[in-house]
Amino acid sequence: MQDDSFRFLRLGTFLERADNTARILDVKYHILLPSLAEIGGAADYYQWGALLRSVSAFESYRKTYRDLITPKRVAELLILRADMPRSLAACIQEVNRLTQEINGPRSGELVRRCGRFQGELHFGSVDEIFTQGLHEYLTEFLARIYDLGDLINTTYFWSTDECPPRSSPYTCPA
Repeated sequence: MQDDSFRFLRLGTFLERADNTARILDVKYHILLPSLAEIGGAADYYQWGALLRSVSAFESYRKTYRDLITPKRVAELLILRADMPRSLAACIQEVNRLTQEINGPRSGELVRRCGRFQGELHFGSVDEIFTQGLHEYLTEFLARIYDLGDLINTTYFWSTDECPPRSSPYTCPA
């Protein structure tokens, strides 16, 4: 049945997918960023192609950009393109949709934060991301994903005063 249980399962799926995509992009960006002499070379193409294949995005990249694979375009595809299923924007769009469908009596703040997060991704630009620094942007994104998961937990499963502090080795069970 596609009831609230199913929606919570999907909510976790999209939070985890966003987390994994952000982590892969962050780690691989620093590893794959070539020296100036290697930019645009065959090795550069195959390394970025392997990154795109690892998140099932190679064909989407080719359909969208049709020419050389560049780090900036890879970041744009995996962060801002809502039509790319594994992008951060698509994941947060689904998280926003699911929280609105669940929409319990205490979920106002959660729905507000999800909507704001989706809006920032929808109206964001890759130039702004690179101005801030890709690593810094993705680190902030991961912190926000963690906070959303924490807010989901306290909104639907535990009240704030029942949960142990974050510094505790124990977490609120779901």
